[in-house]
Amino acid sequence: MTLAQLALTGDLVRPARLTVPDLWVWPQFRVDVSFECATSGVQRHLFSGPRLYHVLTDAGPEFDPVRRKDRLRFLISVTGTDGHRAVLSWAEIDPDFADAPVLLALTMDGAPLDAAGPQLVLPQDRCGARHISGITGIQVDGGYHFGAAAPRSADRAALTAS
Repeated sequence: MTLAQLALTGDLVRPARLTVPDLWVWPQFRVDVSFECATSGVQRHLFSGPRLYHVLTDAGPEFDPVRRKDRLRFLISVTGTDGHRAVLSWAEIDPDFADAPVLLALTMDGAPLDAAGPQLVLPQDRCGARHISGITGIQVDGGYHFGAAAPRSADRAALTAS
């Protein structure tokens, strides 16, 4: 069996490529989740896995210790095998702020997700739109790059003038 991999990239001291077995080293949490899915109605599942906060903290987000509350400017982009993407703020997962128990699920209803890859699970969301199956990448960004160059100010001026 080929194991799915996810890439931790962006503004991190220790970027990494991880598989589901790699993610078992962090403390594991279980959560019963009910969410509404636009295509198939209400879904109920039992997920287990590490908190996204723990995994990313160990990867070393490049917060500037001199800048007060610097971590609040960081965004987290999570992408799945189907291209679906969800964005979270660091404040959502940080225990000093919202402390949302966002999981990188390694099992769903007791079944391992080794081949499919971990799932992003947001128990606090009523709608399941930010649940990502088969995570391929997690990018931490303090400058809002997310893979595309932002237009330069001269380019923005030209866009608004036309």
